[in-house]
Amino acid sequence: MARPGCIALIGLPGSGKTVLGRQLARRLRLAFADADHEIEARIGCAIREFFEREGEDAFRDVEQTVIADLTQNFQGVLATGGGAVLREANRAALAGRTYTVYLRTHPEELYRRLRHDTSRPLLQTSNPLERLHELSRTRDGFYLQTARSVIDTGRHSAPRLLNMMVMQLELDGAIAPQQSTIG
Repeated sequence: MARPGCIALIGLPGSGKTVLGRQLARRLRLAFADADHEIEARIGCAIREFFEREGEDAFRDVEQTVIADLTQNFQGVLATGGGAVLREANRAALAGRTYTVYLRTHPEELYRRLRHDTSRPLLQTSNPLERLHELSRTRDGFYLQTARSVIDTGRHSAPRLLNMMVMQLELDGAIAPQQSTIG
């Protein structure tokens, strides 16, 4: 396997992609990018506002362009949006151009983390837990199809999850063993 210039994190909303992505980038001394922040910079407003005004399809169009650009031009750790895997073009870009890690989290754990979060448009429903179950059912296969490795997050602490990711990256040859230590 050729060493990718980019390590991408995928998973449901609230699985820890941004938090763990920042920590992983810091630990590996790599740049960090958040696809959602890149999207907001391009659209000039919050994703939730754009999503409500323009609809999901328009949002997914912008997301696809951003994922294509980042997977071609960015070297470092990339946190994707939870729905990035919904489009075949995104799955192909992620699987083909990055080392992709699926942060797999059960809907009940996600609900515990996100129940007070009003910034996620897809969870603004009368039953967010059922919505998380639905998202998990429809997206899990796409995440598995795209990922080179899967980390079950459970209730592990961020430092433990970070160590698990680094170990997996080392075992798979995506990073050199010495790259994972802070000098």
